[in-house]
Amino acid sequence: MRGMNWLFKEEPSHYGFDALVKDKSTAWSGVRNPVAQRHLHAVKKGDRIFYYHTGDEKQIVGIARALGDAYPDPDDATGKAAVVDVGPVKKLARPVTLKEVKADPFFKTFALVRISRLSVMPVTDAEWARIEKMAG
Repeated sequence: MRGMNWLFKEEPSHYGFDALVKDKSTAWSGVRNPVAQRHLHAVKKGDRIFYYHTGDEKQIVGIARALGDAYPDPDDATGKAAVVDVGPVKKLARPVTLKEVKADPFFKTFALVRISRLSVMPVTDAEWARIEKMAG
């Protein structure tokens, strides 16, 4: 059985997909929103992740993978926050913009459209396949 699909958002000026490719892996930390944290806690080794650039770009630029299950954030004194180690898989042939996603009625229930501020969100298999197709 294959794992879950996710979309992780990051400001490209803070840590873009190219930086992940260069570093080969990173601990995904700094998520403070309770809903996003709940999603992050659910990430398991091997889960697929769309890498989304926020800010001026607002586009899905690459695919990453969870290198392990989520674990307690060593920088969180409360012990409630989770982090997950991620590694790059590939850059998308063409970025898929938020504008394109919003323009497609197929995505009307997609969290990226409905709860645009959320930094970690689940992606259904159907949504994943559609985004990969849009990316060429």
